[in-house]
Amino acid sequence: MQLNAREWGPPDGPLVVCLHGVTSHGGRFERLARARLAGYRVVALDLRGHGRSGWEPPWDADAHVADLLETVAEPATWIGHSFGGRLVAELAARHPERVERAVLLDPALHIDPATALEQAEGARLEVRFSSVGELADARMATGTVVRATRDEVAAELADDLVPADDGDGLRVHYCRSAVVTAWSVMAREAPPWPRCQTLVVLGEESWIEVKVPRIATIASVVVPGGHTVLWDAFTETADAIERFLTTTGGIG
Repeated sequence: MQLNAREWGPPDGPLVVCLHGVTSHGGRFERLARARLAGYRVVALDLRGHGRSGWEPPWDADAHVADLLETVAEPATWIGHSFGGRLVAELAARHPERVERAVLLDPALHIDPATALEQAEGARLEVRFSSVGELADARMATGTVVRATRDEVAAELADDLVPADDGDGLRVHYCRSAVVTAWSVMAREAPPWPRCQTLVVLGEESWIEVKVPRIATIASVVVPGGHTVLWDAFTETADAIERFLTTTGGIG
């Protein structure tokens, strides 16, 4: 499947491809692209089952990786948050020639099956909202947003809602079945760590546990806040990404 893509920066700049997490979309990377990666050609994709990409099955790891290969035909630096980080690792394991460098933002490489079941059961329910503000309040109430303000979260969520199919209220623009399947993918054994130069950014108070191996090609940094590091610790996360991308070889 050819995925919907949003692009920023010069067409001839070094290619950076960004993958979001479940229930999100490629627009999450706009602030990073515009504010901190202006010299790069940044392409942010809507994964299958999310945003403006097609929603039809299958939604397993094989299908997602095939979508990435079909949509991006050249080697690139790949940035992935949460489930997007898992997919970057899957791509790097299967097609290392396509991943020049990898940035994994609090990656959901493996989720405890009991936690994945709880999340998948919740994802089966369609929740409707009357406004972006109500959606922001719901996200803040989960306790997973630690440092970002409500106004900052609301601004990030402004493009998330679409009218419900029956016209009664608004819903977040993703396929519930695809999200349920993603939790199943994340409950499987983690893919191997990328063999390329890799940066791992971890949220200090994230609910996801990631054990980063001591390998010369992998650097890690812990930033304040929770799982959504581009919300809770945008400056610290963007600083780490900039340093990684501008250092010869990727890791200094």
